[in-house]
Amino acid sequence: MSALSIPRNAIVTAMMIMASAMLFAPVMDAIAKFSAIHFAVSPAMITFGRFWVQTFFLLLFLIIAWLRRDLAFSFSGLNILRGLLMGLAAMLFFTAVKYMPLADCIAIFFVEPLIVMLMSSVFLGEVVGWRRRIAAFVGFCGAMIVIQPSYELFGAVSLLPLCTALLFSTYLILTRMAGGTDEPLIMQFYAGVGGVLICGAIMAVGTPLDIEDLSFTLPQESRAWALLLAMGFLATAAHMLLVIAFSMAPASILAPFQYLEIVTATVLGFFLFDEFPDPLKWLGIFIIIGSGLYTFIRERQVEREENMLR
Repeated sequence: MSALSIPRNAIVTAMMIMASAMLFAPVMDAIAKFSAIHFAVSPAMITFGRFWVQTFFLLLFLIIAWLRRDLAFSFSGLNILRGLLMGLAAMLFFTAVKYMPLADCIAIFFVEPLIVMLMSSVFLGEVVGWRRRIAAFVGFCGAMIVIQPSYELFGAVSLLPLCTALLFSTYLILTRMAGGTDEPLIMQFYAGVGGVLICGAIMAVGTPLDIEDLSFTLPQESRAWALLLAMGFLATAAHMLLVIAFSMAPASILAPFQYLEIVTATVLGFFLFDEFPDPLKWLGIFIIIGSGLYTFIRERQVEREENMLR
């Protein structure tokens, strides 16, 4: 999709939708942290609830669409695999936010676009020039700046957002390899199913072994149930907004809006958990954001050059 062939008002609308999704997406992470700390709900159970709600909501929409014959419903093993990866990634991330500041976790996760770029070169044969490779290296250096003091405080937990970024990047690469042949609604449904399955399997192992973060722990208060329901709804809405936005405008235009998550995460972390990044972590955050923005700008430049040669 070329930006030159899209009406300006469609691009502006897509940018507004993307910005909205990114501004309230960290609310889901804040709910996960709050539930783990104040209601003693395990990250595995939080993730299970998040994907169960997503699956339930989307199943209702799929049934309605199927009855109206607006959608062909079929089984897809690849989409289940994507869901397993997304579920594991979410569980690792929710475990990280239980112990680490929100902004730190999200900043480390933001190496994901750089990982996707490098994996696209290796597995999809996409051409990645030396400038973007250097930008990726600089971005990883920024992540290490954020991770280093966190590692001293939290140990291996500080590496979980990086593992999340790697798993989610693999999910995106599989999505590209599939060629986008499935409807977004079906893909999101299967992502929910995969998330429920992987979290259920992990809790089946973690509960008898008495691993706190991987145990089956039903919320004991109605407020906790309400928060889990709200988190599942927010997650579903955020992902659907992303699908809508990316269907209206190129990724190279919308991707930089990801960094708005840092704003919401910092505000929520400060007011809810008394967290605020120190100067060294801010340096790492700005390095990650700068390298990511350079990568997106360079991709748009390459795209324009290719269009001029056609």
